[in-house]
Amino acid sequence: MKRGFKAEAERIATDTRMELGLKCSDRLDPIDLAKRLEIPVVTMKELELHYGGRSRFRHYFSATDPDSFSAVTIFVSNYRRLIVTNENHHPHRQASNIAHEISHTLLGHLPTAIVGSNGQRFWDSEMEQEANWLGAALLVPRDGALELARGGATALEIAVHYGVSASLGTWRLGQTGIYQQLERTRRWYG
Repeated sequence: MKRGFKAEAERIATDTRMELGLKCSDRLDPIDLAKRLEIPVVTMKELELHYGGRSRFRHYFSATDPDSFSAVTIFVSNYRRLIVTNENHHPHRQASNIAHEISHTLLGHLPTAIVGSNGQRFWDSEMEQEANWLGAALLVPRDGALELARGGATALEIAVHYGVSASLGTWRLGQTGIYQQLERTRRWYG
């Protein structure tokens, strides 16, 4: 990620939450944010019902290989977007997936092809890392997590509070320096 991106993403997350009227201790519902941004979110089943018939896409990602598809943003036109999410994933994972897809929009990432001309999946690791960071910041704001941690909440309790997986809660506490900050405070004040 480019220098200064993490701080920029934290500001975007804070500003976005403020626009939604959320405090740093409030849980963000990514579906509500998508509605605010006028981005419909549909499950694979809803997408299939809309277009009729049973699709191989849904069958493959529901039954054959359910972990290989989480969510995708489809561009209906140059500016209209639609997020398709895998309804077979746990709600915490779906929240993270949707926040990730919304982050691409908030960051102004341009649409790219899913598959390149060589038949291989196209993957821009920098864009994906940026969307991962911002998505996590939207769901688990640093100031709120720090406030809860200072009050004695564990990473699991913080994750439950924000409606995310334990691994995302733990990752956020580690990556934002909260663990280090708490340790310095404990050493300083004994």
